[in-house]
Amino acid sequence: MATFLYKLGRLAFRRRHFVALIWVALLTLAGVGAASAPPAGSTSFSIPGTEAQKAFDLLEQRFPGMSADGATARVVFKAPAGEKVTDKLNKATVEKTVKALGSGSEVVSVADPYAGHAVSRNGSIAYASVKYKVSGMQLKDSSKDALKEAAQQARDAGLTVEVGGDALTATPETGSSEVIGIVIAAVVLVITFGSLLAAGFPLLTALIGVGIGVSTITALASALDLGSTTSTLASMIGLAVGIDYALFIVSRYRAELAEGREREEAAGRAVGTAGSAVVFAGLTVVIALVGLSVVNIPMLTKMGVAAAGTVAIAVLIALTLIPALLGYAGRRVKPAGQKSKLLGGGRKPKNPGKPNMGTRWASFVVRRPVAVLLLGVIGLGAAAVPAASLELGLPDDGAQPTSTTQRRAYDLLSEGFGPGFNGPLMVVVDAKDSHDPKAAFAKVGDEIKGLKDVVTVTPAMANKAGDTATITVVPGSKPSSKTTEDLVHTIRGKGADIAKETDSKVLVTGSTAMNIDVSQKLNDALLPYLALVVGLAFLLLIVVFRSVLVPLKAALGFLLSVTAALGAVVAVFQWGWLSGLMNVEQTGPVMSMMPIFMVGVVFGLAMDYEVFLVTRMREAYVHGEKPTQAVVTGFRHGARVVTAAAIIMIAVFSGFIGSSESMIKMIGFGLAIAVFFDAFIVRMAIVPAVLALLGKRAWWLPKWLDRALPNVDVEGEGLRTQSSADGKDADPDGERELVRA
Repeated sequence: MATFLYKLGRLAFRRRHFVALIWVALLTLAGVGAASAPPAGSTSFSIPGTEAQKAFDLLEQRFPGMSADGATARVVFKAPAGEKVTDKLNKATVEKTVKALGSGSEVVSVADPYAGHAVSRNGSIAYASVKYKVSGMQLKDSSKDALKEAAQQARDAGLTVEVGGDALTATPETGSSEVIGIVIAAVVLVITFGSLLAAGFPLLTALIGVGIGVSTITALASALDLGSTTSTLASMIGLAVGIDYALFIVSRYRAELAEGREREEAAGRAVGTAGSAVVFAGLTVVIALVGLSVVNIPMLTKMGVAAAGTVAIAVLIALTLIPALLGYAGRRVKPAGQKSKLLGGGRKPKNPGKPNMGTRWASFVVRRPVAVLLLGVIGLGAAAVPAASLELGLPDDGAQPTSTTQRRAYDLLSEGFGPGFNGPLMVVVDAKDSHDPKAAFAKVGDEIKGLKDVVTVTPAMANKAGDTATITVVPGSKPSSKTTEDLVHTIRGKGADIAKETDSKVLVTGSTAMNIDVSQKLNDALLPYLALVVGLAFLLLIVVFRSVLVPLKAALGFLLSVTAALGAVVAVFQWGWLSGLMNVEQTGPVMSMMPIFMVGVVFGLAMDYEVFLVTRMREAYVHGEKPTQAVVTGFRHGARVVTAAAIIMIAVFSGFIGSSESMIKMIGFGLAIAVFFDAFIVRMAIVPAVLALLGKRAWWLPKWLDRALPNVDVEGEGLRTQSSADGKDADPDGERELVRA
């Protein structure tokens, strides 16, 4: 591995014009594809195997033209103080608005609030339900504009009007904080390298990689049914790992220069050593992201694969474009320890013989490993305590900022009709095999009316064939509450009993039931997914480190950090701690996808630091140093880079906390805090403490396994045969095979 990457790095350094041209061409091609691609259509949200999805599929068959998955809008009207919506003038305004709402070409139906008893008991609030043929993401701008215009006309007439539902679905905005994250990353890079040029390379290559990845996703969005969240998450992860991987290569290049090697040789060795760590670190991230497909939720699978593709691009750019850019830079990129003149280069260091911070910290840890280990584990354990209260759900309009019309419509409906009105349940009765379908419909309705927490049960609405009917059930509690979830399970339990009596099937669906089924599916998939991802990465790390205990320690440390991060997410987004600082306006259940997505992404990112830091330690150990000294050596060379990489990743992820989309906000915070815990507590404290305690046993590997495993030479041992430090004996054409040690 190291030999191949060494030759690749030298080739890219020499053929820099060709390499740069390839990446510019790929960026241009992706950009043209994104610009010329048709706009993304419907972003379907199907959950194969769930009862809610089966009910949706049944409705499509038995109620053709009903558009069960079509967009909906609830236009909510509130009369001025002291008036009612049933007053003559207010009623005329509402009816005029309803007529305007029904004129669109994509509108299936509009329910008149006065004919459909959609007026609150005190007469102050009413709503009109609008049903569309297509989903909210597929809805034309003209239909959305007509909806907004009709609402505005009613506002001009004196009513308070808000619009809820998914008809006004918009692309989430990340705000200026994302840019701030990139600026922080730039500052950290400048401090780390002491050079504006060297600092600019990781940022430039990361932006190129993200540009290619996101443009490709945009170009394929219509064909592959990719949503806006897919590109947002791909850019978040791609930007973070792109900067980090480039940082590792440039840092090693400067270290090789400091040892006196010529620039082409230094580029080859940097890619051969640090590049090997980048390849395996990238593989763990890709495994974790692609592994999301085991959950069998198409949307989550697409998100994972798209993000994994962006990570793969970041790896390829780090291995090829970075050495090419270093070739262009020439002597303007200084060896490690030297700064550019603009940033104070040329000055004599105050304490030239003083060990760096990484060396001092590692020396402290290996002297007191037990105390550091206990402190780190207890601290993460305390942070993980809130995770025991984790409640999962999917966000609805109640989680939107209060500045949005969707949230204000949600609050008005809760005020006028009760909190459960925002999450009605749709009960589908399949009586095709029943001898008396009407009796079956009536039986289901009567049974549901007698259940606890049921406010309203509408009469059954049968299809033309009379063999299938829908019943709308309004719970007494809000959609995301545990009480509503219990009600769904109770109705399904009753349905099983009714099925035996009437030869019919009872299915519960609707957005609330769908959210409950998604949460359950994700819960059931978490442990198998964790076993798959950790198991595959564990095997990969055994190959990398040629050790059993080091990968085991890496996996256990990850579990500590991700559990602590989940505890922090619960504390902020569920309990409300520091919610004002995070601009969390509505606390509630943690998004169902959060734990499994965090497990996948954080595990991959955690292994980045593990591979880069511990590879340096193993490199020193293989070359004859004692185990504790190897730990110190690894920190002397790698601590500064890993610290910078972690700060950059935290800054990038934190930038997404400013998103208007609650899911993106939560993921940004969760990943940022997880990287903080993993990089600074697990990798910087617990890992060296454990390695110091294990000593030589840390690198133990059974002889039979040692013979069976391939020698990937991540440490670059094969490159040691390159004699002279100035590279005079290196093959100038890069064609002569190197001998592995």
